[in-house]
Amino acid sequence: MDDSKIILCRCENVTRADILKLLESGMDSMQEIKKACRCTMGPCQGRTCKELVAREVAAYLHKPVEEVDIPVSRIPIKPITLGQIDEFNGGV
Repeated sequence: MDDSKIILCRCENVTRADILKLLESGMDSMQEIKKACRCTMGPCQGRTCKELVAREVAAYLHKPVEEVDIPVSRIPIKPITLGQIDEFNGGV
């Protein structure tokens, strides 16, 4: 399958081809990749794509996924609605 058609991050429309291009340019850290393609910084906060990107990095570097520097998820870890925010603030 064409790597440019395999989407790893739907929120930022990052494909496998994008990730491979960054790896081939010398980037070998998830932090570098995150900054370069805004991956894991979109609405999903990496909840969907972080593991997929980590697997691609690990495979490219020929090492276990456990050795990849996977960025820490930041809040909101779980998406919330505006109604929940309003409710939390006392309906202001």
